Amino acid sequence: MKAADRSHEVPGGPWDPALSLLREWDEAWATSCAKMTTNPWTSSVLPLKFVELVSVGLNAACTNLNPDGTRRHIRAALKAGATREEILFVLKCASVMSIHSCSLGAPILLEEAKAAGKQPAPKPPASTPACDKMKAIGQWNAAWDPFYQLDPLWTDEFMATGAGIYGSGVMPPKEVELLSIAFDVSYTHMYAPGTRRHIKGALKAGATMEEIMEVLKLCVVQGVQACNLAVPILNEELAGIQNVQ
Repeated sequence: MKAADRSHEVPGGPWDPALSLLREWDEAWATSCAKMTTNPWTSSVLPLKFVELVSVGLNAACTNLNPDGTRRHIRAALKAGATREEILFVLKCASVMSIHSCSLGAPILLEEAKAAGKQPAPKPPASTPACDKMKAIGQWNAAWDPFYQLDPLWTDEFMATGAGIYGSGVMPPKEVELLSIAFDVSYTHMYAPGTRRHIKGALKAGATMEEIMEVLKLCVVQGVQACNLAVPILNEELAGIQNVQ
C-alpha cells in the first residue's frame, strides 16, 4: 500500500513525494536523510531564491538533464521571487558549461597529435572579435588556448555566446561565481580546474567560506534524485509481483 503523502512536512529541498514511500519503508533513514538534505533550505546562509536558482541549474545542467527536478525547482524559484530573466540566465549557464568538453579534450588532442607527428590543416586568418575583446579586458582563460588554436573561428562564436551571458548583469558577480562553482563541482561533472577558478573568483567577489560550503552542500543533496527516480519504480514493480501472485 502506498503511504500517505507526507512530502509537505519537508521545508523545501530536493525531494518529491517519493519521500513518503521511503518513510513507510525505512522511517529512520528517511528522517535522517530528509534532515540532512533540506539543511541548505533551513540554514539561512544563502537566500532561499538563490538556493532554488542553484538547484534549477544543477537539475537542468547539460550534465544532468533531470526534468522532474528542474520543474520542481523552477516552480520553487518563482515562488521565492525569481524572475524569468534570472531563471533563463541560469539555464543559459547550464548550457554553455559544455565547453569543458573542449577544455578537457583539446589539450589532449594537441599532445597526442604532436606525439603522432600530426599537424592541423592550415586555416585562413579568422576574425575573432569576441576573443580579442576578452583578452583585452583580462577575461581570457588560458585553458581556452588549445581549442582556440585548433579552431579560432568556432571558439569566437562560442565566446560571443558565453560572454553575452556572463556580461548581462542579470546576477551580481558573487552569485555568478557561486553558481559556477555548483556547475563545476556537481557530482555529474566534477571539473576541478573550473571549481578552483570559481572558488577563487567567489572569494574575490566577497563570498564567505560558509556561502561556498553551502553551494557544495546543495550539490551533495541532489543525490536523493536517485530515490526520487527509483523508489516509485520499486513500488510499482513490487505491486506488479503481488498482482501476479
